[in-house]
Amino acid sequence: MKVKKLLDSFNYAIEGIIYSVRTQRNMRIHMTVALLVLIICFFYDLSRAEILAVIITISMVIMAELFNTAVEFAIDATTNYYHPLAKISKNVAAGAVLITAINAIAVGFIVFGDKLEYINFIVIKKVRSTSPYTIFIILMVVCIATIGVKALFGEGTPLKGGMPSGHSALAFSIATTIALITGQLAVVVLSYLLAFIVAQSRVDSEAHSVVEVVYGGIFGTLITAFLFRIFG
Repeated sequence: MKVKKLLDSFNYAIEGIIYSVRTQRNMRIHMTVALLVLIICFFYDLSRAEILAVIITISMVIMAELFNTAVEFAIDATTNYYHPLAKISKNVAAGAVLITAINAIAVGFIVFGDKLEYINFIVIKKVRSTSPYTIFIILMVVCIATIGVKALFGEGTPLKGGMPSGHSALAFSIATTIALITGQLAVVVLSYLLAFIVAQSRVDSEAHSVVEVVYGGIFGTLITAFLFRIFG
């Protein structure tokens, strides 16, 4: 029962994110920029502190936009007429988003400013030698992209149903990452077998259809292979 409640809480939280992406233009802009920045990270030899700064900054901007959306809906639900305090509340929430956006620009200038003087495609030689940062960023890109696609299709819930299957996408992304790093047949077969078991479990539990699982696997595999292929 406790596990179910925990899963439900995650489901509601992700559902809120997907709803914001689906209905809020600014959230779609923020998510798109976040994906681009994460991909750009592959082009530069960033330190651990720089990667941490980028991730925290992205999280702050998205959180601020989520709070702003929540405030707007809460006010609209309780006020059906113009009220100056309602206007002030919305403006203050929007101001919070603006501050985080300005901070993001500042962080981006500090982290990438000196590196933009020349295009440095070092990154992906490191993919084969693979640092944990590379894998982490790839998985983040797959997760964000999957949420975006789910928002576009507008079917199911974040952790159950909908196109594509997030579990399948992430499982096959991990399997593809392992396959590209190791190149050992036994490890590759085992990795994809485990991914297949994850995908099959989603069908058996009736959380997804076979088509949704297949598309999820293809989606996760292609994005991961694309990132490794371009930068590798």
